[in-house]
Amino acid sequence: MLHTVAAFDRIGEENAFAVLARATELAHQGRDIVNLGIGQPDFHTPEHVVEAAVKALRDGHHGYTPANGLLACREAVVRRMLATTGVEPSPERVMIMPGGKPTMFAAIVMFGEPGGEILYPDPGFPIYRSMIEFTGATPVPVPIREENGFAFSAEEALSLITPETRLVILNSPANPTGGVTPPGEIEALVRGLEAHPHVAVLSDEIYDTMTYDGERHLSLLTFPEIRDRLILLNGWSKTWAMTGWRLGWSVWPDGLYDKVRKLAVNCWSCVNAAAQHAGIAAIDGPQDAVEAMMRAFDARRRLVVEGLNDLPGVRCTTPKGAFYAFPNIEETGWKAKPLAARLLEEAGVALIGGPDFGVLGEGYVRLSYANSEENILRGIERIGAFLAR
Repeated sequence: MLHTVAAFDRIGEENAFAVLARATELAHQGRDIVNLGIGQPDFHTPEHVVEAAVKALRDGHHGYTPANGLLACREAVVRRMLATTGVEPSPERVMIMPGGKPTMFAAIVMFGEPGGEILYPDPGFPIYRSMIEFTGATPVPVPIREENGFAFSAEEALSLITPETRLVILNSPANPTGGVTPPGEIEALVRGLEAHPHVAVLSDEIYDTMTYDGERHLSLLTFPEIRDRLILLNGWSKTWAMTGWRLGWSVWPDGLYDKVRKLAVNCWSCVNAAAQHAGIAAIDGPQDAVEAMMRAFDARRRLVVEGLNDLPGVRCTTPKGAFYAFPNIEETGWKAKPLAARLLEEAGVALIGGPDFGVLGEGYVRLSYANSEENILRGIERIGAFLAR
């Protein structure tokens, strides 16, 4: 028998992909499936972005790029960060990454080891805990509570920090809950972190443009007192509907930048050239498609919340960000994962059980409203019919 290292036995999954695979399989069998499970925009990448990639290929941009990304692409990220946060990081602190997950992987691998602790949001993106467990560090969940509007509590997060804490992971606007943490909580967290200079911070801001109802995203990059230990994660996948392009960026402190560059050299070498040229066009080009997509998401959000709150045993907090609703289904009498499984197999609706996002996800399901209004209404109608049986 082959014996792999024990760390690989601790790696988890992102069950949204398993649900997507099963939904696709059922659809190929002729079933009518409404997919409210997968977390990707249902819009096409803007045409001018696609054309920029095509032009780059036709112009001969077929070779390796620098491990940290094309300078022109990093400079475009700097322009974007200046426009959205008022902060102008050096392009020598920007890493172009093959998606968002490599930044999570790099940050957690840098700080995770047996004996160390890493704080992460629960419910939260499942890869956080998966990678923490891979490193052998102790995962410490920071509760994300419905009664707080699914915002994290600075006081609760700070209370969990110990001398063994190496890294705190934050995500706002958040997956899976759609929660947006108010500026006051973020400011309180930063003040509290002054007492813990040994703790690094990974701020996952991939949904930064996706807020509603007058909410605004406050980037941790705006706080100079933590920039020497802040890793900021962002990218193109959500804002410009570019999930399949595998293109992200991150901003690193000077003391960590060369470490992540070396990791890139050893792991993925570089990000493909054509995608980076597309990324430049996305940032610098017209934003009409982004604005239209957000208007559509806002309308769908309202539709989803109204429809879910009309279902028996279901209550749904209005999400303030991203494109997810996280309804509470405790009063239906169902556990979350069995309900999600039965809804897919019997009602033809794909969504994700809350426990796939953490132990505190029980009693909830995640519904993505990155689908048409027609399909959302059909999906909610089917869920209601199933619950009424």
